[in-house]
Amino acid sequence: MKAWIRPLITRERLGADLLQGVLTAAAFSAFIYLAHWGVKAPWLDTLLGLGALWALLTRSSRSVAIAGFFIGLFWFYWIGFSFRYYNMAWAVPLVSLGFGAIYAAIFGLLALTRLPWLRALILLGITFFAPFNFNWMVPELLFVNSWFGVEKWQFALILAVLTLFTSLRQPWRYALLFLLLGALEHAPAEKPMPSLAIKSVETRLPQDVKWQVDRRPQIVAENFAAITAAAAEGYDMVILSESAFPMFVNMYPELLKRLKEASYEIAIVTGGLYFEAGQNYNVTYLFDRGRVVVAKKMVLVPFGEYIPLPAFLHKIINDTVFDGASDYVSASEPTDFTVRGVTFRNAVCYEATCEELYRGEPRYMIAISNNAWFAPSIEPTLQRLLMRYYARRHPTLIIHVANMGGSGIIR
Repeated sequence: MKAWIRPLITRERLGADLLQGVLTAAAFSAFIYLAHWGVKAPWLDTLLGLGALWALLTRSSRSVAIAGFFIGLFWFYWIGFSFRYYNMAWAVPLVSLGFGAIYAAIFGLLALTRLPWLRALILLGITFFAPFNFNWMVPELLFVNSWFGVEKWQFALILAVLTLFTSLRQPWRYALLFLLLGALEHAPAEKPMPSLAIKSVETRLPQDVKWQVDRRPQIVAENFAAITAAAAEGYDMVILSESAFPMFVNMYPELLKRLKEASYEIAIVTGGLYFEAGQNYNVTYLFDRGRVVVAKKMVLVPFGEYIPLPAFLHKIINDTVFDGASDYVSASEPTDFTVRGVTFRNAVCYEATCEELYRGEPRYMIAISNNAWFAPSIEPTLQRLLMRYYARRHPTLIIHVANMGGSGIIR
């Protein structure tokens, strides 16, 4: 057969592109799974991150689109898990494949050109793009546990060096790799703990149990047992997770009274729901010496707490998936609260991974989460890595308390 009539895509070529795409996605995602498995190897995160970016700059058009699909799967396969709690388990694989398709399209923009410098610009542009306001795809995150910094200028420098290295063919091009030293992370500033004795209460309450009405008395009793124990142990403040009290707390006067009384012994930070003027809020409650502060969530979860779509699609999804429930309402600005002279920025779950919550460079942040929606998965690990990304970029120490994984001190 003449060369000019051979098929443009052979089985062998397609197989090679598939393999290259999967390996590229694996390198691009490896830092998440290494952290999830407890592997601490900055040199490995550094090399795999560099290798992933180099592959995205140089591989074939098909392989980078394939890589985008598997990056979407490797990072976000877990998102559909929440549909199990809306009697839509059949949708779980469809949501996972949907995220694969979305990121195949996004990273597939690289397939429009074979020019490394133009691909580098596209990759840099992706760092500014959040589809449907979901901002967990952060390419700079590749280096959050590496030797490199995570600022955008450092990411741009890495891309520039790799572009030059790829574009040139002279032997001396290897010397260009020394320019990567400019992207190394400098010694981080010391972030001491606040001058309070703080007790974090991490729980492992499954999502299908957490919201059962007949389990509320037991959950409330366990919460008060944790509060009482923390006070007896001499702590100044106890922190419970998001929706630790799975109810509209302000609608239960007796519960409010008990929490206020307990707060004379120890400051209490806990998640719960809040109802006001016909609106639903996901909030943090602070009880301290009988006073109550309600810190309303500012950044809501797309498709979890609100639907970022036009009105007609919003109604269809709300009626089909969420049984017609209305969206939660957000605050217009973040809330700070002060305990024993120490000021904390409040963050509820997703918003602790959003730039808006770090305005004003807060010194301390209390973040509470309920990760039971996505258990078991890498979601708590990815969330924690994103918090570390923001903590590295800001002078903020984060105290994270979660249900079903992810708790800890993040600097």
